Amino acid sequence: MPAGRARSKTAPGPHDPGARAQSPIARMLANTAWLLGGKGFGAICGIAYLAILTRSLGLKGFGHFSLIFGTSQALVALAGFQTWRVVVRYGAAHVHAGDWRGFGQLGMLCGMIDAAGAAVGCVLSGVVIYGFGDMLGINPGYRDLAFLFNCAMLWALVSAPTGIVRALDRFDMAVYVEALVPIGRLGAAIAISLTGPTVGRFLFAWAVVDLLEAACYWAMARWLCPKAVRLRHARNWRQALRDNPGIERFFAITYAGATLDAAMRSGPLLAVGGLVGTKAAGLYRLSNQVSQAMSKLSTLLTRAVYAEVNRARVAAEAGEFRRLARQTSIVAAAAGAAVVALAVAIGKPILILLGGEDFARGYPILVPLTVAAAFDLASVAFEPVLHSTGHAQYSLAARLMAVVVMAATLVLTIEPYGAVGAAWAVAAGGLVSYLAMGIMARRTLHAVSRASGTDSRGGADATLDETMGDQPRD
Repeated sequence: MPAGRARSKTAPGPHDPGARAQSPIARMLANTAWLLGGKGFGAICGIAYLAILTRSLGLKGFGHFSLIFGTSQALVALAGFQTWRVVVRYGAAHVHAGDWRGFGQLGMLCGMIDAAGAAVGCVLSGVVIYGFGDMLGINPGYRDLAFLFNCAMLWALVSAPTGIVRALDRFDMAVYVEALVPIGRLGAAIAISLTGPTVGRFLFAWAVVDLLEAACYWAMARWLCPKAVRLRHARNWRQALRDNPGIERFFAITYAGATLDAAMRSGPLLAVGGLVGTKAAGLYRLSNQVSQAMSKLSTLLTRAVYAEVNRARVAAEAGEFRRLARQTSIVAAAAGAAVVALAVAIGKPILILLGGEDFARGYPILVPLTVAAAFDLASVAFEPVLHSTGHAQYSLAARLMAVVVMAATLVLTIEPYGAVGAAWAVAAGGLVSYLAMGIMARRTLHAVSRASGTDSRGGADATLDETMGDQPRD
């Protein structure tokens, strides 16, 4: 385990020198390294099972799988509330103060919201699959299977325990649990390919593996912090609302942001499936998977940065907070440029390696999707800065602008250019999100700089609200 981290069942106390010895950027990079190690292994497994999946099902079969999986991702985003962000955003102060009861009440509240979202999502899934399946391009023979798969994926959502683990700064332990998914999928893919590959078997295996991961995540959160992860804390959900002022507004903003993010990620795939065809959806899906694999660093940095930025806002000086945001942005921008260069250089051979010659046609789709992923990577520090300073509505506004631009571009490009046009629409939305969120984050950091040390009740935050012209903070 990394130096300075105790092997205890609870998180380090607020005055534990081992927990605070490193600088925020060092802790963030260490956490990213843990995630990257686990995800590097997962990426190797992912490439292997993706190759098995595409070659076993073929272009059309993989297209059916992609549409069902894409629909489930959209429904999970609609029914989920991104509660991990809430746990990290508000839990950082509880962990810093050693208030495990308050932290537990917050975590259990978020767990209850996850469960309620899953139940509502199952109803929504039935309406979407059986009412609008034709519009989405889902084969009638797969309707029942798609519904059951969506329900399983909704209950496999592990947002609240994920937030608990990240707020405790135990990214090292999360790596082991998250390794279950790539290992499980690879093992299942090999077994299915040898015994008779079908869309249904792959979907069943994916659902079982994700449900197993969800159970293990809750067990790990309980093991790490037994004082907080207790069912009895769920009875005090009203107290959690009172102890964390502004949490309802933050829930609403993060939910709206997740919904817009789902529109950015899953909307183009479903549009391609419904308007262009199943095979085009398969090409789009594989290209998108490869682009996401190449830019996996953005996901890892987001997890580490979000936790560290929120921790810095309650435990670090304003100058250190600004420095962390700047350093992270520089690292992320350089990584984004490298990702695009990598896609242009070796994207086509990778597609052929994974799916065969039929999937080589996905290269013109892969390049713009990688450009979009690079914008996402380059902006990785912007949203945590806005959330941690109580201005989550600014990131929501940026996402809304991005979705509007993407939708308008999609309407203009999908008919003449098909899946390629959809990919460039995603890139256009990514550019708008990067520029808008970057401007807002920069303005916020300037406000933090001006407000630093000027108010007795915490200095920066009071003057920050006045400088930004905002309403009461989240």
